[in-house]
Amino acid sequence: MMDLRILLFFVTVPWIFCEPARTSKVVPKHKGILKIVDDEELISESRIVMEAKKPKKKVIVNTDYDSPADTEDEGPGADHKDDKELPTCLMCVCLTGSVYCEEVSPDMTTVPALPRETAYLYARFNKITKITNRDFADIATLRRIDLTGNLISEIEDGAFSKLNQLEELTLAENKLVKLPMLPAKLVSLNANHNLLKTKGVKANIFKKLTRLAYLYLGDNVLEAVPLLPESLRVVHLHNNNITSLTDDTFCKGNNTHYIRYNMQEVRLDGNPITLAQHPNSFICLRALPIGHYK
Repeated sequence: MMDLRILLFFVTVPWIFCEPARTSKVVPKHKGILKIVDDEELISESRIVMEAKKPKKKVIVNTDYDSPADTEDEGPGADHKDDKELPTCLMCVCLTGSVYCEEVSPDMTTVPALPRETAYLYARFNKITKITNRDFADIATLRRIDLTGNLISEIEDGAFSKLNQLEELTLAENKLVKLPMLPAKLVSLNANHNLLKTKGVKANIFKKLTRLAYLYLGDNVLEAVPLLPESLRVVHLHNNNITSLTDDTFCKGNNTHYIRYNMQEVRLDGNPITLAQHPNSFICLRALPIGHYK
């Protein structure tokens, strides 16, 4: 019986001491000190070490629009827009060279800041009350301006005079009592339905416009026909207060052989004047003016 106990002692004791050895590993600690750790702890620490050494991936965000950083990195030849252009193209429709600001809500009371390359401006049926010298000062490319149906009662004298490429100017259906200086290359001026009087139209304002072909001054309060350039093809002066004509209004009184070849249409209807009483006033025209003859 004693021999059996001694045998069991020698068999179980080594097994007890060997079991921790199989489940533990000796790893070096700092300064040569050994530390016994479990397999699970070792795996966990090694995973942490691996994750710590794993390089971070560079994240690239792909957007559908340019970020501010992108615009800063663009070269000097990049197409930048002025900050002042943005509000205009939010309120209006901006196409290549054209700006459409019609019946803008909330009410537009002044001319908006325009992109520098604007050639055609349509700002109709708004609440614009005044045109200043600054409104178009930097827009040398303008060829057509349409301000129909606003509340414009004043235009500063130099507002359009420096627009060397302007050919068409429409100021119809406003509250103008006088006209400003006009650019030299103007071809068409429409100022129908205003409050224009003869004293508000300078004597030679049209005479110097050698390319002016279409002049619309109907539905105003003019008392006389202004001096007209030779280039005119159409002139509308209907529904004014014109009471008389002279031999020099359309013709040259001292030259009976003079014929005004360019003039195609003259409207004088709606004025308190009987055209039959002034036959020499339109003897040089190729067609009789439209108006009352009896």
